[in-house]
Amino acid sequence: MGDQQRAGVKTVWRESPAAVRALLLGTMVNRLGGFIQVFIVLYLTQRGFSATQAGGALGVYGAGTVLGVLTGGGMSDRIGPRLTIMSTLVCSAVLLPAVLYLDSYGAILAVIAVGAAAGQAYRPASTSMISQLIPADRQVMIFAMVRLAINLGTTAAPLLGAALVQVSWDFLFWGESVAVLIFAAIAATTLPKGRGEEAAQPSEAAPDAAGQRKPSYMAVLADRKYLLFLVAMFASSMIYIQYVSTLPLTVRHEGYGTGVYASMVSLNGFLVITCELLVAKVVQRWPARLAVISGVLLTGVGMTLYALPWGLAALVIGTLVWSFGEIVGYPTLFFAYPSQAGPPELRGRYLGASNSLYGLGTALGPFVGVMLWNRFHAGLWLGCGIVGLLAVAAAWWGVRPLGQAEEAADAGEEPIGPDTETAAGPGRVTGT
Repeated sequence: MGDQQRAGVKTVWRESPAAVRALLLGTMVNRLGGFIQVFIVLYLTQRGFSATQAGGALGVYGAGTVLGVLTGGGMSDRIGPRLTIMSTLVCSAVLLPAVLYLDSYGAILAVIAVGAAAGQAYRPASTSMISQLIPADRQVMIFAMVRLAINLGTTAAPLLGAALVQVSWDFLFWGESVAVLIFAAIAATTLPKGRGEEAAQPSEAAPDAAGQRKPSYMAVLADRKYLLFLVAMFASSMIYIQYVSTLPLTVRHEGYGTGVYASMVSLNGFLVITCELLVAKVVQRWPARLAVISGVLLTGVGMTLYALPWGLAALVIGTLVWSFGEIVGYPTLFFAYPSQAGPPELRGRYLGASNSLYGLGTALGPFVGVMLWNRFHAGLWLGCGIVGLLAVAAAWWGVRPLGQAEEAADAGEEPIGPDTETAAGPGRVTGT
């Protein structure tokens, strides 16, 4: 049991089902071809659209992703993860290149919105399938691997996209379409058919649920504790996104050049890629609440450190602290906990809700952050600390012991006691 509890990277990878390894590969290929969100503003402006119109298209893309993960979560519960992944990816691959042949701004926005929604709908379905196929005590580690695949692909995509632009802007859209189709082909050939054990045998999973729980997002909204968790998700994502929107303004205000900001972003990427799997080996033995709260708290503290008058030292130390928070907490916050927080027949919707709140937070965060920075400058970072504390409080009350997942359907009325389950799931006692 001790060896299983301390399963490392190689063991988890080697003993994971082929379908899970295929999903990790498909995720990395998909992110490697994720060009359009990065380059859509530049593409539209070079076609003659105004900067305002181009920015509006990026906002529409973000709105599409929020709608997509909600839709994908519901589809995953209804038709199963495999069909959801395949159908939505194919839809996205067909739609996105159509932007090349449209002249109407309204038509372009419509295609971008639907294409983005279809392209992101796979996310809750993919997480749901991994959660079904991987034992609970290894989910923090496997989802750290998912994040590694995402970060590797996301890091390389802008460089590859820039090379494609040198040949033709068209290659961006066709390149992303090809990457999406490769992921769809991987899903079609490797993922198990059907809706999974829980969905295929609902009477065994929850014999009394048929007349009480109608699979819908209303059931998720009835889970009061999970709503608090969603508040923590939203608040922490608004803080997290400030490194993209407001940190560059702070760096410039302090008198440093673009290279310093790029170094901070690179430092974060380096730490996440090189350290997250090693840290996950330890964090997977923690209670879920501890993992989530630690990640959210460190993220808020790191951002708050940017307010200190320490010059470059504040930038480096702050980046180190919030990067460590991301490493410690985010595999549990974004994947392992939402995938196990509710009853199996609602897994997709629980994941869709958490993904959508993350998307909403990262969409609104830049607007709020820049507005506050323009008025208060360093006070914005102190505000991040306050919001971080609110997120910690919401997570404390909202993250239930994972052994109580079935009670999630009863509107979260059970008391929250001390956690004895690990971040990965029930049945694992913290300690040696």
